[in-house]
Amino acid sequence: MNIKITADSTCDLTPALVEKNRITITPLTVSCGGESFHDGVDIDPDGLYERIRRTGTLGSTAAVNVQEYLDVFSAALKDHDAVVHFTISSDMSACYQNACIAAQELGNVYVVDSRNLSTGIGHLVLDGCELAASGMDAAAIQAELTARREKLDVSFVVDTLEYLRKGGRCSALAAMGANLLKLHPCIYVKDGNMGVGKKYRGRLIECVRAYVRDKLAEPDTVDPRRVFITDSGVDEEVRAAAEEEVRRAVPFREIIHTRAGCTVSCHCGPGTLGILFYRK
Repeated sequence: MNIKITADSTCDLTPALVEKNRITITPLTVSCGGESFHDGVDIDPDGLYERIRRTGTLGSTAAVNVQEYLDVFSAALKDHDAVVHFTISSDMSACYQNACIAAQELGNVYVVDSRNLSTGIGHLVLDGCELAASGMDAAAIQAELTARREKLDVSFVVDTLEYLRKGGRCSALAAMGANLLKLHPCIYVKDGNMGVGKKYRGRLIECVRAYVRDKLAEPDTVDPRRVFITDSGVDEEVRAAAEEEVRRAVPFREIIHTRAGCTVSCHCGPGTLGILFYRK
């Protein structure tokens, strides 16, 4: 069975991984300063941050619409027997609902609600590519990865709560308290939604080290196949510190650094870093 793998831009995979695995990306819409763009197509996170600084307005994101999904899925079905598409969590966006509407109209399109974001989705997408290459049919891939998503461990440490506050995802009081105390909260994904976990205090690099040690404190529970270290724009020394702690804790067979796209960047702001992996 010839299967095409597609995914929302929120999967945050590198251009090299997208090209290598022949993944088609459906970009979300990013708006800022009265203009709209397609995530990763005509705007990137650095360009978004610059617009936010220049206009003084926070960016926002909108789901891929039904027609955009119809266009992508129709094109893919011309050369493939079926499509397996991965979306951001249905609790965070209308992408899943819109993709399902398009899938029902066309047939032979199987939509996976990742119940996740960023390279949490990316893990599922790469696994989907591997399963498709192995000859598994589209319905079986959808079922397998819908089950596998429950084993994902997805979290980030943020440098500031200001973006989350402006986006309505945390209170002004919590943001002010975190800023005054120089706290760096851990934002985790559970049951399709974001929550606030442990709060780290001090310089970002030391908070990142402590966060990674905490997340990987029980290495026997960690699937060592692959880990993503994904950030929304941090200094190289912070990235290096995160990888150093990862290597100390678990002998992952693959460590992949990625830069978060505009969706995560829009809501979390610069200075965000997370490690994303599977539990056994």
